[in-house]
Amino acid sequence: QVQLVESGGGLVQAGGSLRLSCAASGSIFSFNSMGWYRQAPGKQRELVAQIPKFGITNYVDSVKGRFTISRDNAKNTLYLQMNSLKPEDTAVYYCNGELRGIYYWGQGTQVTVSS
Repeated sequence: QVQLVESGGGLVQAGGSLRLSCAASGSIFSFNSMGWYRQAPGKQRELVAQIPKFGITNYVDSVKGRFTISRDNAKNTLYLQMNSLKPEDTAVYYCNGELRGIYYWGQGTQVTVSS
């Protein structure tokens, strides 16, 4: 059973930075695609950034130029570097990975950006 565990969330002032990590219980090299989603109170979960096994990354327009997604296959860890954070980035952030047609989710980590 694949498990994804996020960490790195917290409270930060606007303009600050956080780095989220998502540790997998097994090899992430096998995942076809991995990504970060977020869900703010009263809103639908949205894709923030996605990184395929091969190819280019993509980002939702609202985070382009501020967030960077990366994966370290040797450490079985997915990252999301978040810079220039804004209050509207406040949400629970979830790690996601697709393996053989099955989508796996972490439990989420809270990010709160104060103005």
